[in-house]
Amino acid sequence: MKQSRSSKLATHLVLGAWALIVLFPLWTMLSNSLKPKRDIFRNPYGIPDTITFDGYIRAWTDGDFALYFRNSLFVTITAIVLVMFIGSLAAYALANWRSRTSTLVYLAFIAGMMVPIRLGTINLIQIVKSLGLIDTMYGLIPIYVAMSLPIGIFVLTAFIRGLPHELGEAGRVDGASEWQMYYKITLPRIRPALATVAIFSLIPIWNDIWFPLILISNDSHNTVMLGVTALFGQYQTDWNRILSALSLSALPILVLYLLMSKQFIRGLTSGAVKG
Repeated sequence: MKQSRSSKLATHLVLGAWALIVLFPLWTMLSNSLKPKRDIFRNPYGIPDTITFDGYIRAWTDGDFALYFRNSLFVTITAIVLVMFIGSLAAYALANWRSRTSTLVYLAFIAGMMVPIRLGTINLIQIVKSLGLIDTMYGLIPIYVAMSLPIGIFVLTAFIRGLPHELGEAGRVDGASEWQMYYKITLPRIRPALATVAIFSLIPIWNDIWFPLILISNDSHNTVMLGVTALFGQYQTDWNRILSALSLSALPILVLYLLMSKQFIRGLTSGAVKG
């Protein structure tokens, strides 16, 4: 009994310490975004003595943050929807197609998780240019889909393989087609895994600055993170406006997690990330 209590106490201490480590940068960013410029350097880690929203107002209006926010939302939502749709179709096929070829295809997707997509930047630029998508938001979408598909197929395939086989057999006995079995039987039961894929895909897509910086030169097509870099001055930087923009950019991730937290936890605890 003593050992169990001591182990629980140690676990809570470790988790509490980790929570503080994770929350400290967020607290620093949020608190400094509400401070006047001088207070950021006088007391960067303390509670704001005077709360001001000037940084948020300037970031939203003067910094064209509203436009960048819409661009990022469009690119991110489109890419995530395509990842969940294509990934669920591929995972359904791989989970039900048992052969050496399917194993090789599955391993090829797994290998995609180990190779950073940025290594193929030059080839990706050539492909996007040949498609006539340079300097457009549409050129980012296929790159982000390709970047997120490996983890999506890995999670969804493992989850679908864990579903009862009796469901598929019953559907085939009733004369259901493969599309009906996917849409009516499999898809409703993999919602926790889809939520897991959505959250795993959202963070790297939303926070990416590499591909927008390379592929986009028109300011009207900038994403949020690329727009934040434009706020840095050569001789002077308005940290209040930058921290306000970063605080606003973190909202979609928090909102999506809060909306899908139950599904996300179910996806993790139901073996969605098991190999």
